[in-house]
Amino acid sequence: MAPYQPLSRSVAGRTAIITGAASGMGRATAHLFAREGAQVAVTDLDQAACDAVVAEIVDAGFAAARGFALDVSDGAAIGRVVADIAASFGGIDILVNNAGVSSFCPLDGGQDYDVIWDRAVATMLTAHQRMVRAALPWLRKSDAARIINIASTEGLGATPGNTPYVAAKSGVVGLTRGLAVDLGKEGITVNCICPGPILTGMTAKVDDADKAVFARRRTALRRYGLPEEVAHMTLNLALPASSYVTGAIIPVDGGLMARNA
Repeated sequence: MAPYQPLSRSVAGRTAIITGAASGMGRATAHLFAREGAQVAVTDLDQAACDAVVAEIVDAGFAAARGFALDVSDGAAIGRVVADIAASFGGIDILVNNAGVSSFCPLDGGQDYDVIWDRAVATMLTAHQRMVRAALPWLRKSDAARIINIASTEGLGATPGNTPYVAAKSGVVGLTRGLAVDLGKEGITVNCICPGPILTGMTAKVDDADKAVFARRRTALRRYGLPEEVAHMTLNLALPASSYVTGAIIPVDGGLMARNA
């Protein structure tokens, strides 16, 4: 019988890029990875917002974090910033594609629909593949390269009036599977998390009473999730020990997708 094979459950010393990390799930993920000993590149649109998250992390006693302003819809900026991150930290081991935008718009929304569609696809789908391609030279040098794409349960089902978002997140699910197949021979894992109703800036606009009704009707756990609960699943997929998990699409949704009634 083969001896037990110990596998590392630590990201200490690894470098992680997290997009959309100034708030919500991205912020929680940045905090968690830093607390677990990773070097964290906090990226978002606004440098001051990135620096504020870095300051929170440093104030909590974890110093290996830096902020980088990045508009993920700007392909040229992605190349520059990813190279800067790799130079600053000496490499890249983990990429978390988290940046997103709210994209509700009715199908007959006129010209606004096309604008919202283009922004949704650029920010939440095209940006993912650009980030992967930019980081790939450094990921290939890592002995535990991990890519985690944040999609949504809207990529597994649909809410009325949300087709730009649904289309972009469905694309992330397909992109994840395609990348997993393409990069598997190199030992690079690619997985996708589909959060359900989570307490973030996007859902803050929803009245608390409406949130409570929705959660009771739609989720098995009958509540909204915390950003930290998504972050912990992201961490699990980033572990060196998660070396045989790739192409997985994992809902973190309180049982929303499991519940029929």
